Amino acid sequence: MQEALWQKNDFKDLDNCHIKIYRDYFSHQKANHFLSQLADIEWTQSEIVLFGNKHSEPRETAWYGDAGLSYSYSGIKRYAKDWIPFLEEIREEVQKVARVSFNSVLLNRYRNEKDSVSWHADDEPELGASPTIASVSFGASRKFQIREKNNKGEIFSTFLHHGDLMVMNPPTQNHWLHCVPKSRKASNQRVNLTFRKILNLNS
Repeated sequence: MQEALWQKNDFKDLDNCHIKIYRDYFSHQKANHFLSQLADIEWTQSEIVLFGNKHSEPRETAWYGDAGLSYSYSGIKRYAKDWIPFLEEIREEVQKVARVSFNSVLLNRYRNEKDSVSWHADDEPELGASPTIASVSFGASRKFQIREKNNKGEIFSTFLHHGDLMVMNPPTQNHWLHCVPKSRKASNQRVNLTFRKILNLNS
């Protein structure tokens, strides 16, 4: 399977792939500040259902958002924890670029090179037909890959670094899958915040 490493232009010439990466959107000093605060997050390692079998997620996660929000994926139903001030501060900065009012954030903590997230699209019903996803990275640089949903051939890759902001606009989730693969090189922790707008309110 061929892999293309994209660096300078970051996916911009791919059909139906509207991804824009803002390098160093958060300064090194500010990114360090937020990374230190992320140590206080209530991290959990959930069990997910894949092909009918239960597995521990290969990373730690947390979900914060507006009161009453729920969200389901891979057999997990989550209820949002209340916003905490520094997450709201990050959200305000991200919304200036994404031009979307996000009401939740899913956090993923990759503890080392063995943690990952498999191929998927952020296309759950709660996100609506054409969601915008804004993703902020803090900590170690990790490879981010995409491939077309209906094509198991070419994979396109880039690296997301400390303080980078990536915005995935419609119709990206309808046509492309993405993942963060395991790495062969030793890696310190990386924390990724994906801001989303959940459309339904459930108790």
